[in-house]
Amino acid sequence: MNVAHGAGPGGLAVPDEVHRRRPGAPGARVRRSWDRPADHATISQLGRLQTGVIGDAMHRLGAMNATIAPMWAGAALAGPALTVWVRAGDNAVIHQAIALAEPGDVLVINAQGSLTHAVFGELMALACLARGVPGVIVDGAVRDAQSLADLNFPVFACGSCPSGPAKEGTGEIGYPVACGGVACAVGDVVIADADGVVVVPASDAGAVLRQAEAIGLWEGQQRAALTGLGRVNDQRTPAGSDGR
Repeated sequence: MNVAHGAGPGGLAVPDEVHRRRPGAPGARVRRSWDRPADHATISQLGRLQTGVIGDAMHRLGAMNATIAPMWAGAALAGPALTVWVRAGDNAVIHQAIALAEPGDVLVINAQGSLTHAVFGELMALACLARGVPGVIVDGAVRDAQSLADLNFPVFACGSCPSGPAKEGTGEIGYPVACGGVACAVGDVVIADADGVVVVPASDAGAVLRQAEAIGLWEGQQRAALTGLGRVNDQRTPAGSDGR
């Protein structure tokens, strides 16, 4: 056993094997291929629905918490998840994930919720666009917020921070992560809009779509009825009255 320089808290020398990187071990694993079970039509149809309706179709489960929000108004996306887990404030593995992404993949990144260093920014967004990645979800901080808006590149994150990341840590690609308080596996369907982000397990995508469409239809009927009622009430307002 090789012995590294220095000693641990107990005064014992620290073996190299204790802290050296071990590619392929937990915390340093990369899957280079994975299934995307949901078909493009199902993903596209889910992407046309409001995230709130999709969450309702899953009995109010699957929605990330409110800390994950759009970085610019109008941002929206839908696609299969490419999951990434990194150390707080370190984006080395995110660069690797972008290189592995296929067109349509949405990066879902567990960056430990850290707000002290941004792990994603404009140049990475340009790399994503070149790979056909439609957007990114980050449980952590990003930067270059105005540039992301100018690029019309959807990013949902905990916030923005000008401080840049380290680029020396390990991490995981293609394994289950927690993001915004929700479990997400590679290939799960991710939908995001002004309200936030919802994750649909890949095996449930078809059933959730059918239920969400039924809920959306009912809500449309209710909306029409309530709008009509409002018009009736407007008509009943006496002439010259301010309606109060």
